[in-house]
Amino acid sequence: MPNQIVHAVETINLADILERVLDKGIVIAGDIKIQVADVDLLTIKIRLLVASVDKAMQMGINWWQTDDFLSSKAKESEIEKENMTLKKRLERLEAKIK
Repeated sequence: MPNQIVHAVETINLADILERVLDKGIVIAGDIKIQVADVDLLTIKIRLLVASVDKAMQMGINWWQTDDFLSSKAKESEIEKENMTLKKRLERLEAKIK
């Protein structure tokens, strides 16, 4: 029998890696601090979470649902609140006039 080289390397494509990352989630965190003579001048905290929407919601992260810039439902909710406030204000003004 001739000598054969056997590789134990599993081939994984980019789609498989992306699916695993989105399914499990990955967090990258770092801090940037600028100091002069032991005095903090600037601190920047960087946090990055890469996950699927389903995974993020399982973790309790859903800020995009209440962000006016990203969600039409959030905009509708804000408009409804403002509308109710204006209606109450109008009723109070009308009551003062009568």
